[in-house]
Amino acid sequence: MKIAELFEKIPHTIVSGNANLEISGIETDSRKVKKGDLFIAVKGTSQDGAEFIPMALDNGAIAIVCEGEIKYYKENITYISVDNSMKSSALIAAAWNGYPSDDLKLVGVTGTNGKTTIATLLYKLFGALGYKVGLLSTVCNYINNIPVAATHTTPDPLSLNSLLKDMVEAGCEYVFMEVSSHSIDQDRIAGLNFNGGIFTNLTRDHLDYHKTVENYLNAKKKFFDNLPKDAFALTNLDDKNGMVMLQNCNARKKTYSLRTLADYKGQIIEDHFEGMTLDINNREVVTRFIGKFNASNLLAVYGAAIELGANVDEVLVKLSLLVPVAGRFETIRSSNGITAIVDYAHTPDAIINVLGAIHEVLDGKGNVITVVGAGGNRDKGKRPIMAKEAAKNSDKVVLTSDNPRFEEPDEIIKDMAAGLDTQDKKKTLMIVDRKEAIKTALMLAQKGDVVLIAGKGHEDYQDVKGVKHHFDDREIVKEIFSEL
Repeated sequence: MKIAELFEKIPHTIVSGNANLEISGIETDSRKVKKGDLFIAVKGTSQDGAEFIPMALDNGAIAIVCEGEIKYYKENITYISVDNSMKSSALIAAAWNGYPSDDLKLVGVTGTNGKTTIATLLYKLFGALGYKVGLLSTVCNYINNIPVAATHTTPDPLSLNSLLKDMVEAGCEYVFMEVSSHSIDQDRIAGLNFNGGIFTNLTRDHLDYHKTVENYLNAKKKFFDNLPKDAFALTNLDDKNGMVMLQNCNARKKTYSLRTLADYKGQIIEDHFEGMTLDINNREVVTRFIGKFNASNLLAVYGAAIELGANVDEVLVKLSLLVPVAGRFETIRSSNGITAIVDYAHTPDAIINVLGAIHEVLDGKGNVITVVGAGGNRDKGKRPIMAKEAAKNSDKVVLTSDNPRFEEPDEIIKDMAAGLDTQDKKKTLMIVDRKEAIKTALMLAQKGDVVLIAGKGHEDYQDVKGVKHHFDDREIVKEIFSEL
């Protein structure tokens, strides 16, 4: 593709060189540049891609996109200046791949909790309705039924648009996508044409990046501010920030709620560990999901499906057949009557929701033991809050390691324990080794008790000092249950 064609819809300035130059590829990683490529020097939060222009040139780049003043001039190279290199990289990626989102019905899901569940269930629902569907999620990406490994909640722009192009070529009609606050703030989703957006909730998370809750909120809101008029914006009225998302939104505004009047109103009629009966807009549906937070997720799925034109009766039938997402309130039973629940809950609000769902079903007829840790090199402020909420809503707590990354696990646990008062500490154990922590909790449990193992859910590794070691909470539980 010629540079002039690539930049036809993208604000830019040709500083020097030939706009009719034919390029063979685009790249943001100087190490991956090949002869004939265009290198986009992205100015990120920790590194400035401009410093890697010499490497890109050495590897054969024939065109350079750079933010601000151009550095490292070389003869016979085309230099292009842009105001925002990250946003431009997303726009360039979309253009290079032929604006693939224009040929898809793309729906984005954003919020602190519930993104993976809602996006995945929509993917499964529309697949069950007979469509070819794509999924972009934390757990795994899918092109129809073919898995593509996921490394981030929202991929980088080049990977993202390449995946969307593959989905178009595979005949996908719908794509459901988790949209992280980082990707919105960094304009990684610029150039994508969304047909709908869903807001789940907003609680404290990612403050290591956003610094304040207000910044975090504004990142989420920016997604809805940018939705086109012909899209739908579906928001959760049960979250205090639900209507904030719609303040400057031009899309078709829709709401869902378990507590108040809404376009999509739900009520739990019956709840147990095998599932729940849910009333949605005066229609009953029996599902395999548990708890208010999942009822809210199912409402969002139902509402989005209807907004996309699906038939009400068909949607209700398919909802009754859907099963929980891996590592999200995943229930494992022992032969002696102990229930273990593995969940990805890694924020205070998620801990509250999952424990609340467990207590609703238990109704005082068993004890709750919670195993919980916190990730290293992430928002430290939520650690004591998570421990406090776990202690407040559990009969026993075991604080342990999660993904310590480059921090010391025992220091993370100390940060968590700082949120506990004297009474909380009496029912709390601190065991750094996660396998031993899980084993201890399961050994403490008796018939009728529930053990919540929170924080990692679907993950099959522990990230320690930059190395991912195989570790799967579900495998550990099954192994220990087999020994009881």
